[in-house]
Amino acid sequence: MIKLQKVHAHCDIPCKIYDPAIPQIAALSVVRLLDLIHELELDNEKEHLAEFTRLVNEKETQAKLVKEEIRIIWGDYFKGPQIEKFPEIHHLTHTIMMTASKCKQSLDRRNGINLVDEVNQFTEIFWATKEVETHKVIAPYPPSLEIIRPLLQSD
Repeated sequence: MIKLQKVHAHCDIPCKIYDPAIPQIAALSVVRLLDLIHELELDNEKEHLAEFTRLVNEKETQAKLVKEEIRIIWGDYFKGPQIEKFPEIHHLTHTIMMTASKCKQSLDRRNGINLVDEVNQFTEIFWATKEVETHKVIAPYPPSLEIIRPLLQSD
């Protein structure tokens, strides 16, 4: 009756479920994948070429996921009142997009660390707009970097 093309959606309706945890995990994954790439012994390229290729591909996938999730939260969640209170969100979002692109373009771990830091800043602002306190914790998995988490009632 109706032919549908492939459809992707998040929240074009007011579901009110947004959480920057997904881009945080993706940013941490970028750093972890960079670490794994640098641990490869590339002196025997043929032996490790397939693993190297998979790691690079996944690093790019995770960097793209950061961009998609941040764009969705920025575009769908941040409205006038939040933007008025945190006008720097536009510049920060653009910076995250550029840093995620750098992560896709290179193997420099510093870009990955910057991406985690920027996503943490975004996360802090996001939770502040909801008047939810945050705290810093060390992620319990490699690369064991500091992340911002909401302070939940059970914490």
